Amino acid sequence: MDRRRAAIIWGLGLTQIIGYGSLYYSFPILAPQMARDFSWSTEWVFGAFSASLLLGGLAAPSIGRWMDRYGAGQMMSLGSVIAAIALVLCAFAPERITFVAGLVAVEVASAFVLYNAAFALLVQITPQNAQRSITHLTLIAGFASTLFWPITSALLQHMSWREVYLVFAGINLLVCLPIHLWLSSIMKADRRLAAASTRANVVIGTIPAEDRPRAFLLMATGFALEGFVLSAVLIHMVPLLTTVGLGASAVLVGTVFGPSQVFSRFTNMVFGKAVSPLFLAVISASLLVAGMAVLLASAPSFIGAVAFAILFGLGAGLTSIVQGSLPLHLFGSDGYGALLGKISAARLLASAVAPFVFAFLLGQAGTWSALCAAIALAIGAGVAFAGISWRRRSLELVPGT
Repeated sequence: MDRRRAAIIWGLGLTQIIGYGSLYYSFPILAPQMARDFSWSTEWVFGAFSASLLLGGLAAPSIGRWMDRYGAGQMMSLGSVIAAIALVLCAFAPERITFVAGLVAVEVASAFVLYNAAFALLVQITPQNAQRSITHLTLIAGFASTLFWPITSALLQHMSWREVYLVFAGINLLVCLPIHLWLSSIMKADRRLAAASTRANVVIGTIPAEDRPRAFLLMATGFALEGFVLSAVLIHMVPLLTTVGLGASAVLVGTVFGPSQVFSRFTNMVFGKAVSPLFLAVISASLLVAGMAVLLASAPSFIGAVAFAILFGLGAGLTSIVQGSLPLHLFGSDGYGALLGKISAARLLASAVAPFVFAFLLGQAGTWSALCAAIALAIGAGVAFAGISWRRRSLELVPGT
């Protein structure tokens, strides 16, 4: 990897760790104190979070088109400012309505600064190397949960949740914004240099035009189902492990998840050069199923819980890679930002209801029923991804195709 691409990936990796850590992974740690502050039940706080995910998902297609039009670097810079403002708004919210408005702004900011935007930036800067760059980026960003779950817990011992959000707002403004502005300046220079040779930088997709609507529907369905499962389980990771009998060990088991994500991405980086993103998509869904099945069968075993966190982390790690590489592999780089925006909308709409629905299932139907439902949805995701592959194989067997 050349120094310039390495600098871009490391810079993006840092902003992704901060973005996911401050805007997403910190929420379940802070939610109980938020609930007490606003005299809400925890379920209603997660319901507000779900509503904000829903509205953020509705904004994703438009944001994706803006990235294609104005450049992902410029949009990520704007997103860092929005993220800081949104966190401050939540921190100073005097009542529930203002707080929910702040959460909505947080999720809109997420669409500007998290993986979809970072993947679009990598495709726009280095389209021919984008798939490898995406793998390298997700390898670095996989430490977000490992770092920010304990960081948030430690800060919460000395600060209120409002003060923690103010700290996170400052980090987004003082660390992420300068990096995104630097990346934006690189993109502007690259676009001027590449203006005369645009076709040489275009990645052509592998799906024929007549089969693209069906392939897109299957891909969007797979990502939506995986998004539901990941959102439901990750937001409730620590409470879920506590519920099945892990007690104080729940946080410790949860920290295994992040390194497992990193390990799966590292393994793919070293050995996965010849592996199709479509195959990785099926494997990622299968690992999610395996992890939850182990937890279901072994609870309250500590070893079983660790195995769950490892398998689930492996699956989640590959899912993050696939979200960026599979659309590029199937549909190419032309209009990549807008395509990611559409996929993100489907995924976020499913993710939006997941924390609330899963919390309801845990509370009303029990852990066993909630995990069974999540397993069924993860199996559905794997079937959807496999459906794209089956369709392509059948086309290859038809004479003249």
